[in-house]
Amino acid sequence: MKTLLNRLIVLALAASATALASAAAAHGAGGPASGLRPSKTVAQAAATGQAKPAPAPARWLGLIGEYGPDNGILYILEKDGRLYAQPKGGKPTPLTEVSNNIFKAEVRGEGPGRRVVFTRDARGRATRVADGLVLYERRQIEPEEGANQLRVTPLRPVPELLKEARAASPPPESGEFRQTDLSELTRLDPTIKLEVRYATTNNLFGTVFYSEARAFLQRPAAESLVRAGRRLREKGYGLLVHDAYRPWFVTKVFWDATPDDKKKFVADPSQGSRHNRGCAVDLTLYDLKTGRPVEMVSTYDETTDRASPDYPGGTSLQRWHRDLLRAAMESEGFKVFEGEWWHFDYKDWKLYRIGNVPFDQIKQPVSGGARRLPAGRTPRVPVRAQAGRALRGMSLSMRRRTV
Repeated sequence: MKTLLNRLIVLALAASATALASAAAAHGAGGPASGLRPSKTVAQAAATGQAKPAPAPARWLGLIGEYGPDNGILYILEKDGRLYAQPKGGKPTPLTEVSNNIFKAEVRGEGPGRRVVFTRDARGRATRVADGLVLYERRQIEPEEGANQLRVTPLRPVPELLKEARAASPPPESGEFRQTDLSELTRLDPTIKLEVRYATTNNLFGTVFYSEARAFLQRPAAESLVRAGRRLREKGYGLLVHDAYRPWFVTKVFWDATPDDKKKFVADPSQGSRHNRGCAVDLTLYDLKTGRPVEMVSTYDETTDRASPDYPGGTSLQRWHRDLLRAAMESEGFKVFEGEWWHFDYKDWKLYRIGNVPFDQIKQPVSGGARRLPAGRTPRVPVRAQAGRALRGMSLSMRRRTV
């Protein structure tokens, strides 16, 4: 009887392993809907302890980018100290440097390789690339030179939309919610820096939306962010926050001002957003030694494919910075939004109501400031709460944009 039981256990384990392998293969074959080929996952990168890559050679920076029409995009990217050409949804082809503007594409079975020739402007930036007999024009997708913010032309004047949004009310909600407890991030951790662009005109719409440059999250999310920042400081980086809690009326203005082809980058006010609930944060990294923001694959709030956390282009160092931020945030209960590498949602966002309180009306502790977490200490979570979170984590997340 014991032998039979052992055999049954072995068969069950084998069947389980086969099912997992099949599921993994099916997942890998499908790929992301955008047609981008994701790079090595964060979990894989963490497991291998990937070292910080060297910066790409300066002479190649003007070549890296996107070329070609919407239905035939060619990425020129740097990986591990080598330049590559990769069609969107295809495999990368290594390029061997022949001269400053001429490379050779090395493809097995194609003889000595075909010539890849770049044409540069007076600034050294490539304007086109000829891959064999096919000519690709550079795609003008990033902000203009010297700018760090892409702009969108509002459908209507923003002052008019602001007036309408302030007079409107958030959608009604039913059910049980946690008590709102917005905590100011810089009070919890003074190493967190702010660059709240919606308190300036340097943002997507070129209009001031916030009266103050401040950042808040619900306390559990804020404390998790502090722990993520502590992990990053060990590697020489700090957190630079662009946005966190966002009053609902601002989300309504974003939606009403954004053209239809860009609405996937903003939240539908009829559903509310995770920013409105105080459980979403937009952020990047800064170098602790220099105090300067690190360079990522795209700029913040960029409404292009480059904003994807799995975008294959750019340089090895840019992608490494992007994945380092993601790994630290996801280790503390946040999840990156599929269309924006800088946007992270806290796991318990559904447990909080939509908020519409302006920054200047958010009350903070007067004496002693907000409670700080001692170094290395993690807040205790009751067993029941842990079990509840685990059950909630098993449910499928909505694909519809609610950030």
